[in-house]
Amino acid sequence: MEITFLQGLWFFLIAVLIAGYFILDGFDLGAGVLYPFITKNNTEKAIVRRAIGPVWDGNEVWLLTAGGALFAAFPPAYATTFSGFYLAVMLVLFGLIVRAVAVEFRGHDPHWGGLWNACFFIGSLLPALLLGVAIGNVYAGVPMVGNTIPNATAGDYYTMAMGNSAYNGIPVLGLITPFTLLTGILGLLMFMAQGATWIALKAPKDSALQLRAAKLRLPLQVITLVVFVVVSVFALAVVKPDILPALQIPCYLFAVLFLAAIIVSIVLAKKGDLGPFIAQSASAFVLVGLFALSMFPNFVVAASNSLGPNITAMSAANSEYTLAAMAIITCIGLPLVLIYHVIIYRTFRGRVSEEDASY
Repeated sequence: MEITFLQGLWFFLIAVLIAGYFILDGFDLGAGVLYPFITKNNTEKAIVRRAIGPVWDGNEVWLLTAGGALFAAFPPAYATTFSGFYLAVMLVLFGLIVRAVAVEFRGHDPHWGGLWNACFFIGSLLPALLLGVAIGNVYAGVPMVGNTIPNATAGDYYTMAMGNSAYNGIPVLGLITPFTLLTGILGLLMFMAQGATWIALKAPKDSALQLRAAKLRLPLQVITLVVFVVVSVFALAVVKPDILPALQIPCYLFAVLFLAAIIVSIVLAKKGDLGPFIAQSASAFVLVGLFALSMFPNFVVAASNSLGPNITAMSAANSEYTLAAMAIITCIGLPLVLIYHVIIYRTFRGRVSEEDASY
C-alpha cells in the first residue's frame, strides 16, 4: 500500500506538533525537575515559578493538539497507543495536573509550601521521564495481538472499537527495558538542559540563581550528548530499526544537526543566555525530527513475536476528505496559535526581578 500525500503530510505535521511541545513545555518541565536542586530559598523558588507561570498552560496546548490531530487523522493509531499505554498515559496526565495545581497554589498557600514544592517536582519529573520511555517503546516495538488489547489492570481482553491491530496494555514497569530506559533518560536530560537554559535566561542577571543555572547547562548538555550517542549505537546495533532506504541519509543528517545544535549552544554560552536557549530549542526540534524520520511511515512498530502488523500512516489513516479538511483548518488555526505565542512571549519578555516573583 503506497502512502498518499495527505497521509505523509499529517504524519509529519503531528511530528511538528510534538516538537513544538517538546520545545515549549520542555523548558518548564525541565525547570520543575531542577526546581528543588537549583534554588536555595523561597525567593529563588518564586523566580523559577514566575519564569514559567505566564506560559506553561499555553505550552501544554501543543500536546493536546498533537493528541487531537492523531485522533482525527489516524484513529486506530490513537486508540492503540492510548489504550496500550493506558497506565503510563494516566501517570503523565496525573503529573501535568499535579504540576498545574502546585504552580498556582504554591504562591498563595505558603503554609503548605513544602507539599506544593514536592508536587511541582513530581508533576514535572513524571511526564519528562515517561514521555521518553513511551517513545522508546513505539520505536523498539511492542507486541501486537490482532484487534484485542489485554487490559493490564483487569487481566482480561476486550475488542478494540477502531482499527485492525493493537498491542498489550502493559503495566508501567513492563515498559522499562534497557533501551526504553535510555530513551527516557535522554528525554529527561533534554528537558533538564532546556530548563537550565531557560532559568539562566529569565533569572535576574548575575544573581546566584542565574549563575547556578548557567553553570549547570554545560554538564547537562555534555551528558545529553553522551547518552544520545549510546542510544544511537544501541538502536543501530540491537534494536535495528527498519529505516526506509530513502530516509537513511536524512536520518544521519539530522543526527549530525542534533550534535551540532548542542555544541553551538555550548559555544554561545560564552556570549549570553539567549543564544544557548535558541540552540538548545533547535536541538529538541531536530531530535523529534530524527525520531519521525526513523519511524516513517510507522506509528507503532510490532515486536518480532507479534500476531498483528505495524500500525502505519497508510493502515491507520482517516479518509482523504477528512485529512484535506483538517489541512484547511490547520492553515487557519496554526498561524493564530503562533501569533498567540508571539504575543505572550513578547509581553513577558525580559528577566524576572525579585519584585515580580509573585508565584
